[in-house]
Amino acid sequence: MPRFATVALVAGAALLVRRAVRSRMTTAPLWPLPSLETPVSGYGRGATVPRRVLVTGRSVPAEGVVELRLEGERLPSWEPGAHLDVVLPSGRIRQYSLCGDPRQADVYRIATRLIGEEQGGQGGSHEVHEQLHEGVEIEIRGPRNRFPLADSPAYVFVAGGIGVTPVLPMARAAEAAGADWRLVYCGRSRATMPYLAELERLGGDRVTVVAEDEAGYPDLSFLAQVPTETQVYCCGPEGLMDAVTAAMPEGRSPRLERFSALAPADGTPFEVELRRSGRTVAVAADQSVLAAVREEVPGLMYSCAQGFCGTCRQTVLDGEVDHRDELLTDAERADSMLICVSRCAGRKLVLDL
Repeated sequence: MPRFATVALVAGAALLVRRAVRSRMTTAPLWPLPSLETPVSGYGRGATVPRRVLVTGRSVPAEGVVELRLEGERLPSWEPGAHLDVVLPSGRIRQYSLCGDPRQADVYRIATRLIGEEQGGQGGSHEVHEQLHEGVEIEIRGPRNRFPLADSPAYVFVAGGIGVTPVLPMARAAEAAGADWRLVYCGRSRATMPYLAELERLGGDRVTVVAEDEAGYPDLSFLAQVPTETQVYCCGPEGLMDAVTAAMPEGRSPRLERFSALAPADGTPFEVELRRSGRTVAVAADQSVLAAVREEVPGLMYSCAQGFCGTCRQTVLDGEVDHRDELLTDAERADSMLICVSRCAGRKLVLDL
């Protein structure tokens, strides 16, 4: 074969191979494994596709609070109430509400309060405060919105401390829409309440500030007379959310945002067999499978403890699962569960542990 023809043949074959490889990598999220019809947890679904962003700004909007400005290319749009999953340098995954302006393309803003171990912190906020500085690149997933702002002519917002982060864009949106709104903003002291000055400028006398060191706890009795068309939103400590729920008119509930695991309110006890280790653990009515199993397997991996990061996913060998997560597909739920939130629908589960 003439030299020119041989070179042309080899070059053409190489081009076809490169195209095939590029196509395979595009369609297979776990390259070089085969492409999956149903994506593995957290990948292939827009809300959980990992993206890299750069920390381009850092500020302190209140005592003990750090705000980060995150920039990246082609970041998904978002609406008030949305949050990000942030993969921290240690591999921990934490959720932070977006508190910036949805109209600002390719820029996200999040804020977090430093929480010590004595307050129930598990180290995530320390990583943000100590390691995430300008120039650091991190992985995010999302945004996702479990706390969307519904269309309404009127709103009541109740925020406690760092729980103001999802409420801030909501108040801006309500003001822009010309809706009637008011905010009850609670905190230990004015110095610890982020975005306080901005909210007071935005809402004027519609913003009621309740600093604990000045006025004690908020009076929420007015919620009993909230008109039917008024939407009530609350984000903050569990005690505040419980108080808002109790103050609502009979038969009505507020919209709540939680970033900590909630103990099962309707749980029943059951057993979990750990097939490989040959042990069986009892799961109490108010206990998660994760908590019970970690007493036997202390090193078991987990992160968010709320059913949407996928770290604690385990294979189910037998038993009916009461799925309570927000991540797994129907196909994945056929033989898996997130043990931080999901439970047994019967008396016993068998896990491949």
